[in-house]
Amino acid sequence: MPKVTYIQPDGVTRVVDVRAGTTAMEAAVDNDVAGIVAECGGACSCATCHVYVDPQWAPKVPPPAPQENGMLECVLDRRETSRLSCQIVLTPALDGLVLRVADEQI
Repeated sequence: MPKVTYIQPDGVTRVVDVRAGTTAMEAAVDNDVAGIVAECGGACSCATCHVYVDPQWAPKVPPPAPQENGMLECVLDRRETSRLSCQIVLTPALDGLVLRVADEQI
């Protein structure tokens, strides 16, 4: 079971165990992680699940698809490691993944 660490903008961390095949957004919502709003429910049609992948993990997460890249154009503070957590499917290879919740969602 992969573990994911969510870091809030104020530095508070939350580690959750996740069933493989779950998205990082679903894991956040299921575990009441503050700041992951997920208005579209994971349809990649909003950016309310915006996170920053920790730089050490960024090469291990598959790159965003064109639709996700388009939605990321809407975020307030896009960075090189910006992703929509609804598009990150958690696998055993991502056990230990660290995600920072974007400020504008709090």
